[in-house]
Amino acid sequence: MKVIIGQGSCGIATGAKKTQAAFEEQIKKQAVNVEIDFTGCVGTCYLEPIVDVYEDDGKMTRYVKVQPDKVEKIVEEHLKGGKPVEEYAISEEDKEFIGKQQRVVLRHCGLINPEKIEEYLAVGGYEATKKVVTSMTQDEVIAEIKTSGLRGRGGAGFPTWFKWNAAKGNPGKNKYIVCNADEGDPGAFMDRSVLEGDPHSLIEGMIIGGFAMGATEGIIYCRAEYPLAIKRLEIAMEQAREKGFLGKNIFDSGYDFDLRIKAGAGAFVCGEETALIASLEGERGMPRLKPPFPAAKGYWQQPTNINNVETFANVSWIIDNGGAAFGAMGTEQSKGTKVFALAGKIKKGGLVEVPMGLPLKDVIFGIGGGIKQDKEFKAVQMGGPSGGCIPASLIDTPVTYEDINKTGAIVGSGGMIVMDENTCMVDMARYFLDFTKKESCGKCNYCRIGTKRMLEILERITRGEGKDGDIELLQELAAKIKDGAMCGLGQTAPNPVLTTIKYFRNEYEDHIYNHKCTAKSCKALITYEITDACKGCTLCAKRCPVEAITGEVKGKHVIDQDKCIKCGKCAENCKFGAVEIK
Repeated sequence: MKVIIGQGSCGIATGAKKTQAAFEEQIKKQAVNVEIDFTGCVGTCYLEPIVDVYEDDGKMTRYVKVQPDKVEKIVEEHLKGGKPVEEYAISEEDKEFIGKQQRVVLRHCGLINPEKIEEYLAVGGYEATKKVVTSMTQDEVIAEIKTSGLRGRGGAGFPTWFKWNAAKGNPGKNKYIVCNADEGDPGAFMDRSVLEGDPHSLIEGMIIGGFAMGATEGIIYCRAEYPLAIKRLEIAMEQAREKGFLGKNIFDSGYDFDLRIKAGAGAFVCGEETALIASLEGERGMPRLKPPFPAAKGYWQQPTNINNVETFANVSWIIDNGGAAFGAMGTEQSKGTKVFALAGKIKKGGLVEVPMGLPLKDVIFGIGGGIKQDKEFKAVQMGGPSGGCIPASLIDTPVTYEDINKTGAIVGSGGMIVMDENTCMVDMARYFLDFTKKESCGKCNYCRIGTKRMLEILERITRGEGKDGDIELLQELAAKIKDGAMCGLGQTAPNPVLTTIKYFRNEYEDHIYNHKCTAKSCKALITYEITDACKGCTLCAKRCPVEAITGEVKGKHVIDQDKCIKCGKCAENCKFGAVEIK
């Protein structure tokens, strides 16, 4: 019998380390002969900490939300007594979260120990590398990737084979293959979970890509805010070297290839490939003019290819199963699967991997379980600060590069932030533009000054100080920035504003002309009032952090509007629905 505890960042944050310590204590106390191990993110982040108990015959029981107080019963009744504790086990409904997915990138996440190369080898790891370096030519590898239809999963969706072939065809003393693991979109955690849960799939993909383009050195540019990912990558790389999968003469093929990690300083702009290269070279992370493109002159002016974590994690599967098998999933133009991070006002937040072409509705409601508290679905933000908001009316939009682009959003790296009826779309646009403004490198005027001016307008509007013509001014500034900005960060910065104006113009108009927040969210435009439904329980007064509520026991209470900071504690704690937002 074996106990496996999910210990990605999500699991650890919810107490998985304490859960493991409790298991170790109880197993020792009750003298049970059971092995304890860990894995990465299982995907069902909303159910963490997750504990899988494997019987000797391979049968698995999954326990969810396992805090230390549940461990003694599991050890006593299941590990010792042989009877699973059904009340702690995952429900049939929650099993569907993973059951409805089609996993390629996440195929090993939550199933193997990411720090034990033996477990990766046991599921066929490095067989694709061996096949490539011992029996395939560069052109054959590129042809297989072309057949698969794999496109970059970092946002742009550029054909992977084309980039590899371009780097291969350009002459250079040295060639470099780089992994962009600088995942910076708010609400995105796809790459981090792969790095923490299956680092060898990235390593293997980079070896194969390096072989295809003729590179002997690879660099993983990972944000320093991912310490666990970096730790597990370092362990995996050292294990691969010990096995002879990295370094000189891989599989006695004559091919030399090795990897190193560069910890980035967390600048969002370094997700842009030329800014990333500048950072690698020790300069400030600022975009450079293109052309020349990195495939011709990249890192140290040598041919360089850059893909993100998810792109590389697909490669070994494609080589093992054939490009045609990958291409059979998805649509004609958008092939394969895509990993998404479900976050926001959704019942089942976590990682999902689905075939391209699946409607948004099936992802948000079919897998994600719909909206928290069964509130009305309003929109989903896709593509992070570079993307846009897709309204409820377009919920049937297929998840493909082409169809999502038509909405004004982008697939991006895979973040999906779900919003409900209480989300103010003007404030949402303000939030993303504030992020972009802060992350601008400042190199070009359009991005540095333009985003600042747009943000100033949005802040005025959310304060109830909007003016006639503000909407048109936002659109004009957006057009200027898109046309004049130097890199993708600036060119796409206005997208959240433009899509919210396109689909939720009424909310902008409400803010400007009626001084009302449609969603009753913007603090400057709302008031909390206690109605006649008040029973005088005094709970609201007790919970008010600024003592703005007065009243007698069993008598109607009153809010002092001059003192009220509009924190919403009164509404949250009222059991009688007596607090209205106006």
